[in-house]
Amino acid sequence: MPVEQLRPILLIGLAVVGFLLWQEWQEDFGPGAQREPARAVRDTPAPRDLPEPGRTSRGGTPADTPAAAPARTPAPGTETARSPDVPSAGDVPTSTAQSAPAPTPAPASTADVVTVRTDVLGVRIDPRGGTIWQVSLTRYPIELEEPDRPFVLMDDRAGLLYVAESGIVGTSAPDHHAVLVPEQNDYELAPGADRLDVRLHWESEDGVRIAKVFEFARDSYEIGVRYEIDNRSPLSWTGEPYGHFRRVPPEDSGGLGTIYTYTGAVLSSPDKPYEKIDFDDMESENLDREVRDGWMAMIQHYFASAWIPEPSVPARYYTKALPNREFLAGLVGPPVTVVPGTSGEMRLKLFAGPKVQSRLEAAAPGLKRTVDYGWLFFIAQPLYIALEFIHDYVRNWGWAIIILTFLIKLAFYHLSAASYRSMARMRKLSPKIQTLRDRHAGDRQKMNQAMMELYKKEKINPLGGCLPIIVQIPVFIALYWVLLETVELRQAPFVFWLNDLAAHDPFFVLPVLMGASMFLQQRLSPTPPDPIQAKVMMFLPIIFTGFFLFFPSGLVLYWFVNNLLSIAQQWVITKRIEGGKAT
Repeated sequence: MPVEQLRPILLIGLAVVGFLLWQEWQEDFGPGAQREPARAVRDTPAPRDLPEPGRTSRGGTPADTPAAAPARTPAPGTETARSPDVPSAGDVPTSTAQSAPAPTPAPASTADVVTVRTDVLGVRIDPRGGTIWQVSLTRYPIELEEPDRPFVLMDDRAGLLYVAESGIVGTSAPDHHAVLVPEQNDYELAPGADRLDVRLHWESEDGVRIAKVFEFARDSYEIGVRYEIDNRSPLSWTGEPYGHFRRVPPEDSGGLGTIYTYTGAVLSSPDKPYEKIDFDDMESENLDREVRDGWMAMIQHYFASAWIPEPSVPARYYTKALPNREFLAGLVGPPVTVVPGTSGEMRLKLFAGPKVQSRLEAAAPGLKRTVDYGWLFFIAQPLYIALEFIHDYVRNWGWAIIILTFLIKLAFYHLSAASYRSMARMRKLSPKIQTLRDRHAGDRQKMNQAMMELYKKEKINPLGGCLPIIVQIPVFIALYWVLLETVELRQAPFVFWLNDLAAHDPFFVLPVLMGASMFLQQRLSPTPPDPIQAKVMMFLPIIFTGFFLFFPSGLVLYWFVNNLLSIAQQWVITKRIEGGKAT
């Protein structure tokens, strides 16, 4: 086994970078990988202008029916065959082999698109089924330079289809293809108001009247979906509410500096709180599972949407692959029966917004797991809590990262000190090691034996500087995912030109400074006796600088500050040992 202390350190450093590159390769080319560019938000087109009241988009014309008049549907026994994208009562779709293509809903020519504006959301609702076919997040601009262009989470444009469909499974019930009639076509949360209800109406020929009500609230990304059933028919009415996402896989727009994160469905259940179901999984097998206290989400970098049933009720969760690479992922709630002459109600909830952990946890237990920290989440979550706590006081995410780095360095102070003491002693022994190498140049076995005797005599562990670094690697990887996944860092300014800690340094100043700090730290370390290894070590700062050029500047800031603190600690320890002082 080689005895040079720096060789394992080099291998560990390369292993860390290799691990990160391997993870990205798996996302890019691995089996079942679905990709979402971490910086795709910069390339997302702005939403189309919201239609004026009384106007419609996507080819619709003003409604001929009065706004308050409910739409009618044929009586039971006269309905057409159920579309394959509508779940069946009592079960969910199990096969796509013989299914006809499911039509992508289009608004009826006699229905206007409903526009909704709150303080945080811009939403468009198609009266055909009450489909939410566009969601804009007004507090999250696409570009810092264009704050009035909000990020579009959902849209129905070709190639980017991602909508939230919902309806009722049952006889005399409106699914997401039924035409509903809105009470009005333009809604806006009034100043001072905390709540906004958007009502659409439907009625069957046998006397069942149903109002589909979307519930919006101030400063909230939760959208309630409430059905009010008024059964004026002579028979009992039974229906099951459902909601699903219809989506095509995101387009591959990767390139230089793109970091990929998971995009796809996630199912939560008590047995499996966070189960990823990517698009290849949906294509190979349809999901059909009953779960109590769960939710179905569709996630991407920084943002998520989720269908959430009422608390503590069982729901059937399903996925289905449709033709044209469209996929469904959603749930069917429990049945509700309304006897003749009475009224009933059923509910679902939709979350559509940023992956801010406090908002996610308020929407549903465990939904904050959609902030995907990977397999080191048990380390990453405390780091995020600490980072958020610090930010509450300093009000700047960059300074919060610096303070957290200092605290992490303080926590590992003794481990780092042990590593630097070992390095300093190895540095002091470098002339003796070189002498032994020259003396036993032709006999490697004798050279290693002589060096081991020297280490034993000087009471030095050649791996003493390596082992403490190994302990810190999981913390670095966990912090990498925290800084990559935390939406609060998106477009968060620090100082000077660093106005987005989630993006790479536009002028590459920070990565270059990080590389310079690595070079300075290397000068404090013992020089490897092996000339080849010495040359590799000389190029290591350059290699790492190249890797970090397109890393999020928040992560590079952590690494740079950590290097500065390490240099200070290592310099003090090295000088004390070289001066013959105890440490």
